[in-house]
Amino acid sequence: MSEFLLKTESLTKRYGGLLVTDAVSIDVRPGELHAIIGPNGAGKTTLINQLSGELRADSGEVQFMNKRITALPIHERARKGLLRSYQITSIFEGFTVLENTVFAAMGAKEHAFRFWKPMLGREDLVAIAREALGVTTMLPRADVLAAELAYGERRQLELAMALAAQPKALLLDEPMAGMSVQESAGVVELLKRLKGTYSILLIEHDMDAVFALADRITVLVYGKAVISGTPDEIRNNPEVRAVYLGDEAKA
Repeated sequence: MSEFLLKTESLTKRYGGLLVTDAVSIDVRPGELHAIIGPNGAGKTTLINQLSGELRADSGEVQFMNKRITALPIHERARKGLLRSYQITSIFEGFTVLENTVFAAMGAKEHAFRFWKPMLGREDLVAIAREALGVTTMLPRADVLAAELAYGERRQLELAMALAAQPKALLLDEPMAGMSVQESAGVVELLKRLKGTYSILLIEHDMDAVFALADRITVLVYGKAVISGTPDEIRNNPEVRAVYLGDEAKA
């Protein structure tokens, strides 16, 4: 088995003369949480868009489970087990938490024209959905309409929906954005539980969360991956401390 589950080689995206991702080569190993950090405008979201298939690269490769997926659209990457959460997940306001999660499980397994069969009659999919809701602590809210959820609960539901699709790798783009301190702490604990079961690529501005969670960290600056290493290596790198982490690295 390869030592990586997800890998990019010289992934590049240009907008006119602007180089947004500059020959980025990174990898995510099985069961690893690999965090991408960098200042605003560094190209982090563009990179995750290229990995998910939402944005086509101008050059370079994306490999997943030892296969090239560079040309695959977003839904085919998702069917192979590469799931992005928090930005592309569609929550149906008029469905309950459980129904939304069953719908996500169904979408990962079946053709769209079969979606309109009675969802909760599928015991296999309901079991998958309930397990995902249990992992994200949303099971007690299973019968609540999505429209009635608080902001933090909606984010938890989005992750439950991604888990119900039974991914092999998760792409998480700022999962704690807009959350309270208490809500963010809950997501950190959840991601700690998910580590080892799923490979996770995390983009996050909360440096406390990054250093608490990451097995490896890559620093992206002006579209280029300038350094990768363990949290201690990144925290103690003089250039990273001076340019990006600042006083946060001294804690």
